[in-house]
Amino acid sequence: MEEKFLYSYNTVMARKLRKEQTAAEKILWERLRNRKFMNEKFKRQHSINSYITDFYCYAHRLIVEVDGSIHD
Repeated sequence: MEEKFLYSYNTVMARKLRKEQTAAEKILWERLRNRKFMNEKFKRQHSINSYITDFYCYAHRLIVEVDGSIHD
């Protein structure tokens, strides 16, 4: 049951974070989306276990976190 709750919570939070991107995230997303960076697919605000990453490339198991005022 807890796993289902966590999934639902992370899904809702990820959607919210996609709508409320920081300026830095918007700039980086424009450069990563649609395979613009080295023809690799990136996802934004991707949920992994109990974490939500800013950007994730599955092919390379690469997580990109963008620091900004939200972390202060």
